[in-house]
Parts: sequence; C-alpha cells; structure tokens
Amino acid sequence: MGFDIEKIRKDFPILGREVNGYPVAYLDSANTSQKPRQVLEALEEHYTWHNANVARSVHTLGTESTTAYEGARAKLATFIGATSPDEIVFTKNSTEAINLVAHSYGARLRPGDEIVISEMEHHSNIVPWQLLCERTGATLRWFGVTDEGRLDLSTLDDLVNERTKLVSVVHMSNTLGTINPTEDIVRRAREVGALVMLDCSQSVPHLPVDVAALGVDFIAFTGHKMLGPTGIGVLWGRGEILADMPPFLGGGSMIETVTMEKTTYMAPPARFEAGTPPIAEAVGLGAAVDYLTAIGMPAIAEHEREITGYALDALSTVDGLRIFGPTVPVGRGGTISFDLAGVHPHDVGQVLDSLGVEVRVGHHCARPTCVRFGVPAMTRASFYLYTTRQEIDALVQGLNQVRKVFA
Repeated sequence: MGFDIEKIRKDFPILGREVNGYPVAYLDSANTSQKPRQVLEALEEHYTWHNANVARSVHTLGTESTTAYEGARAKLATFIGATSPDEIVFTKNSTEAINLVAHSYGARLRPGDEIVISEMEHHSNIVPWQLLCERTGATLRWFGVTDEGRLDLSTLDDLVNERTKLVSVVHMSNTLGTINPTEDIVRRAREVGALVMLDCSQSVPHLPVDVAALGVDFIAFTGHKMLGPTGIGVLWGRGEILADMPPFLGGGSMIETVTMEKTTYMAPPARFEAGTPPIAEAVGLGAAVDYLTAIGMPAIAEHEREITGYALDALSTVDGLRIFGPTVPVGRGGTISFDLAGVHPHDVGQVLDSLGVEVRVGHHCARPTCVRFGVPAMTRASFYLYTTRQEIDALVQGLNQVRKVFA
C-alpha cells in the first residue's frame, strides 16, 4: 500500500467529523485508536454472513466462523514473529493477559520469591502482581525512573537476582512515551533463571515487534489500540512455558475430558480460552493486522518518529509547558504527556475539546508515574499513523488559547 497519509485518513470515517464546529483533531490514540472502514466492514460481514460459534459445530456456518477465528490467530502469530499460532492466546485485553500470567504461572510462587516491575507501569502491570504477592507471600520490587523519564537500570543486578522469578515491564510507556531497552534486562534474567514479560500495549500498534528478536517469554497487547475492536487482546507466550501452565479460567472449550471426579485440559491455546471467545472481535483484529501489514510497520514507525519530532519542537514554543519523559524523538514513541503551569489538566482538556482537539487528561492509569514527577495528573497527546502536522498545530494553538483563558 505504501504510506500516503491523505489516502490513509480517508479510510477512517470518524476523522471526517466535526467537534464543536471544528474539524476533529484526534490526539488520543494511546487510549484507543480509531478504526478504518476495512475493520468495520469485516465485522459487519462476519455478523451478516458467517455468525456462529466456534469449535462446536460441523455445520457450514460453524466451520466458516472457526476458520475465520483461527485465521485471525495465525495472522497475529505472523505479525509478531511467533513460532506457531498455538502461542497466541486470545484474551479480553492486555489486562486480562497479564492477569492470566499472574494467576497461572504465578501459582507456583512461594514466600521469598520476587517479582520485578517498574515505576512507569500502567496499573494493569502493577495491581495483578500486588495481588499475586498477597496470595503467595512473594515480594514485589521495582525499577525507578530517571528525571529524563528513562528506566533506571543502575540497580539491575540487585533487583534481578536469584530470588527473582519474573520481570514484567512496559515496552513503551503509555505516559512518558519511553521505549525501554530490553537487552540488559533479558540478559540478567537469563543469568538468574527468571522469565521476562513485556506489556506491549503501546509498542505492537506502533513499531515492528518480533518476539524472537526480543528474546522474552511473554508479551501482552490489545486490539483496540491497533485499529481493531474493543474486547479482544493477546497473550503471546513461549510454547513450552504455556504448556506447563495450569488453566486460568474453567469452563467449556478448554477441556479434554470431564467426569464428576476429574477434568483434563486441552493443550494451549485452548486451555486458556474458556467459554465462547470474542469471535467477531478476533475477525476484526485480523482485518486490522491486514491493514497495518499492507502499509508496513516500518513506514508507520517512521511517520510517527517524524510527527513526534515535529510535536516536541512545536510544544517547546508554548510558555510554561513542561514535558514529562524524553524531550527528543529518540528512544520514545508518539505519546507526549505534559503540564501547563498554573492550569489543571482537566481545564486544559476542556478548552482543547471546545476547539475540537481531543486529548486525555488524568493520571492515565499510571498514578505512580505521576507521583514520581510530583504532579497529580498530566495532559497527554498521542499520535498514530493518521496524525498530521495540522493536528499538532491545532494542539499548540489550543494550548495558547488555554493560557489566554487562564492568564
């Protein structure tokens, strides 16, 4: 397809609407991405012509639905470089994928064992591990964050030690935009026999991600941030590790045999997909993968590097604006959080919305990160393949209007 932003934008009906009389400038893709018509049409076609449950029926509609569902799994495996589609577990979202690992792999933890996370995590990569430690008596430890918004790896050899069973860190921060280097973490984890999990909710939609190259054991990501529907996420895990993990939820489809006395379980991924799965959502996510693949993830990443550099330069012209995280477009993605001196982020967001500029305000489900930088909340602008320089200009003009209103 190649990268033609005007052509791309025509695929997204919502980008043609107005908000409060202004052309919409959607700068909240880290929250949820917009959907191209190709994804919307795939959902409509599935429900219109192929709707049936999967892995249960031998009739034509059931076979078509199963083929589409498993076809989506195969597309996801190729997209992230998995060895086999059987390493792809469909979940509700990244949160459920992380909880699956915490409950299933985490069941083996004992007092004295340690889990390592970081201070820049989304709550979804904090709370499940806190709950696991409460259940098992294990200990939670974490990396700090530098003033520049980078992961502080100076304590790596102390934090990741012979007691460490799992390191789970974000690949790209949903608040700071930081892309975390993983090589040293993986190397150290291997030295002590620990596993490594990455929260790739913000990286898989925006960068080429190859699980073999990363060398980790699990990654989690979600469909709605990568042009797909809500209600579907992905856990990728190494096949041999998944095969050694007990079920997360019990019910239909994950069983091999059931008697009143005992149940045996299917091999992964079915073992972890109890009940009727998100069938149409998987089909929609498969269509999103087709769309992203046709454009090319390297081209998308390059566009976002360019637009992020433009945004960092443009925002530097706004008086009283403080950016949290890296202030250069190196080792970071297209998510920029900031504070405007003397104005609460909620007020910033309301004024921007009145001008058609859609950003997110609050602690972004990453309150410890806000605490680290001494603020109760942040304003966040986040970009994607459809973001234009004109939208960045609208953001900067809006922020200057905010300053006038609250002068």
